[in-house]
Amino acid sequence: MMAVAFSLAKREFTRFARQPQRVIGAVAQPLMFWLFLGAGMGTSFRPAGLEQISYLEYFYPGVMVMMLLFASVFACITIIEDRDAGFLQGVLVAPVSRMAIVLGKVFGATAIALVQVLLFTIAAPFLGLKLSLFGVVLLLVGFILTSVGFAGLGFFLAWGMRSTSAFHAIMMVFLMPLWMLSGALFPISGAPGWMNVVMLVNPVFHALEIIRAPFYGGGLNLLGQPAYLLSLAVVVAWAGLSLLGSMRRVSRREVGV
Repeated sequence: MMAVAFSLAKREFTRFARQPQRVIGAVAQPLMFWLFLGAGMGTSFRPAGLEQISYLEYFYPGVMVMMLLFASVFACITIIEDRDAGFLQGVLVAPVSRMAIVLGKVFGATAIALVQVLLFTIAAPFLGLKLSLFGVVLLLVGFILTSVGFAGLGFFLAWGMRSTSAFHAIMMVFLMPLWMLSGALFPISGAPGWMNVVMLVNPVFHALEIIRAPFYGGGLNLLGQPAYLLSLAVVVAWAGLSLLGSMRRVSRREVGV
């Protein structure tokens, strides 16, 4: 099963690498968001408790989550393309586990997302952000779990769709609001009460918390902080449920064939 999953993941990553316009778009769009919003909001960003942090610095982890969102979810668009090209039907009739199909797509999307976000992490020292050795490990864990959550959710949504335009619409009305209400654009302390509740139940909010924390909370000591452990548990549950939901959806689709 894992051999099949690895082959599908490798195919996904190779296809991404061979499309330079996709590579440029996936990196350039979040980078422009970061630079333009950072420059535009820099003079007015003064929330309580964060007076010493520039908006470029505050928005930096949010752009990382955006990169993971775009890379993971857009990689799942290939499910629709593979169905149109006949490749998916060939995989479905092959004697392979349906779990391998899900894992292959998710692992491929995760690899694509990691390459992009790790390149962006190079900017951290220029913002005065430092990571301990264990902080780097925790950051990588946050990247992987967040990407798996997005990719699993993207797979779940894309599996039953017949057009890429429908998938784009779902992303804009469902997935982008998850990112916007994660605390990437503004801190939870500056949001109205009802929005605080929405943000706290949003798994992407907790994903952003475990990605931001290593830059400010050190390394090993984070594992003793209840708030960090709660966010980590939420993201682990989100990633697991996304994978489980995708696998169940593939199984139901198989029954209907």
